[in-house]
Amino acid sequence: MMSLSSRRELLSAVAPRYRQADRAEKSRILDEFVRSTGYTRKHATALLNHPLRERPAPARRRSRRYTREVSEALVKAWDAADRICSKRLVPFLPDLLGALERHGELRLPEEVRSRLLSISPATADRLLQPERRRVEARGRSTTKPGTLLRGQIPIRTFADWDDARPGFLEVDLVAHCGESTHGEYLNSLVLTDIATGWTECCALLNKSQITVCEAIERVRQRLPFPLRGIDSDNGSEFINAHLLHYCQQHRVTFTRCRPYKKNDQCHVEQKNWCIVRQKVGYRRYEGKRSCERLARLYEPLRLYTNFFQPSLKLLEKTRDGAKVRRRYDPARTPSQRVEASPEVAGADKALMRETYSALNPLGLLRQIERLQEQFWVTAVGDSPR
Repeated sequence: MMSLSSRRELLSAVAPRYRQADRAEKSRILDEFVRSTGYTRKHATALLNHPLRERPAPARRRSRRYTREVSEALVKAWDAADRICSKRLVPFLPDLLGALERHGELRLPEEVRSRLLSISPATADRLLQPERRRVEARGRSTTKPGTLLRGQIPIRTFADWDDARPGFLEVDLVAHCGESTHGEYLNSLVLTDIATGWTECCALLNKSQITVCEAIERVRQRLPFPLRGIDSDNGSEFINAHLLHYCQQHRVTFTRCRPYKKNDQCHVEQKNWCIVRQKVGYRRYEGKRSCERLARLYEPLRLYTNFFQPSLKLLEKTRDGAKVRRRYDPARTPSQRVEASPEVAGADKALMRETYSALNPLGLLRQIERLQEQFWVTAVGDSPR
């Protein structure tokens, strides 16, 4: 029996002659071909009429560009950025790697560093896929409507403020009441600047009018830009004469969102989840000791959030039938957006740069984790955090 290669050589030699022969000659060539190869007559006829095409040489496999060292460095940078999505992480990698190397947390060969900085968000997602873990949780709403002064505080929609200027903040309260809203429990006051994403969190022993107003004043003193306006929900902790008088005294624009329209406060609502709920949790906390420990936790957390957590900002949204296209700017941290704003004073920017140069992102994360453990032990009851 002929080998496969020999049969293919015979086929390539006989097929042209077979296709040009007359009927009698074709029968004779077919008889000889069947005897030589052992094929059935029908299969041999098909081969002679349609000879096999030459198979292309197998493509050479491209060498792996992103090696294990690149993947490990990416995972460490991702951990240092608190495991944010790749579209936020990749534009921030040059600054993040610089901070990690400056504080001795990371040492990369030049080749690994250059390849890590050339990575795309899609490739980063693929490399990080085995590391991703997600946890879902839900909480309770403790907003009680305040009605006495609603007529004096105008409603703001998304188009009413000059969002390009830092200083206009959305404000909200996050309750740490656990499974029950009875009694007195801690609250977190969250303020988010619309233009830059700069976020401040304050621990409150309760949500009285005076406590909320004093916390807003503390935030005003440490913002890197003037406080120009606040926008709240319709809760009585905000809609009251005390806060209205404070805003009038300091020339701060005071507006409120529409009732039951959480999208009017989408900026601060998002921070309620990604900062407060993810770092503090859902358990119940009461008393001065818990409040002091929560306040200590928020100190490194505000630095980490504002200097090492880049975010995307929506630039344009267009609708084509049922399809909505959104266009975002490159991911930047709140401090980078403050630095780029011409509305912020040079002295404030210089102080912010000095603060940033002294910060170690992994050191802040370790400090946050330590303070979390100290705070969590003060929880009341056995409800999951």
